Amino acid sequence: MKILLAEDEPQLNRVITVALTSSGYDVTSVFNGQEAVDAVKENAFDVLILDIMMPVMDGVTALKTIREMGDKSYVIMLTAKAEIDDRVNGLESGADDYLTKPFSLKELIARLRSRERRSDNYSNPHMTFGDLELKADQQELLAHNSIRLTNKETDLLSYLIMNQGKSLSTEEILRHVWKNDSEADEQIVWVYISYLRQKLKSIQSKVEILGEKDGSFELIA
Repeated sequence: MKILLAEDEPQLNRVITVALTSSGYDVTSVFNGQEAVDAVKENAFDVLILDIMMPVMDGVTALKTIREMGDKSYVIMLTAKAEIDDRVNGLESGADDYLTKPFSLKELIARLRSRERRSDNYSNPHMTFGDLELKADQQELLAHNSIRLTNKETDLLSYLIMNQGKSLSTEEILRHVWKNDSEADEQIVWVYISYLRQKLKSIQSKVEILGEKDGSFELIA
């Protein structure tokens, strides 16, 4: 699981980063809200951990900006205050969960483990991008006409739409879409990218998947 940590307090940032890295997570750490926004523009993350009180841009403003960009990553807000207003403000801005400082690292890791176990339940059954409409629950893709998708094609396109405009490496795609298949390799990513490209053409969509074999891929409208 790839995590972005935005925490301006250097010591706490370092402690959390070490704890999460030691637990097997891939952590990118930044120190203000603007750096968090910039990181999300360029990279795909599974979870964002955002402190509310940060310099340059506070966590709530950063979260609003990130959601306006179309990013749907799971977000945990950190707040030093226990007042309910902070919690409500964060949740209304698009956060999925929150932790009040001081918090236990064991609790944070437990919440991440829970999120990891339940990740399959968070896919959006109805997604749109450009002239595309993806009905994930029905495995149907529509533009000027419609076509059926396989389960893996649906998962792959959902992941690309969720990270629209971002360059996703073959390794990232393999890890997220084929996470429970130990026999899958990077070649299969290229095969399914090719399948999706053919199906996009068949429904006369203007959406394209940019990228070459063994490289990175990006969905554009």
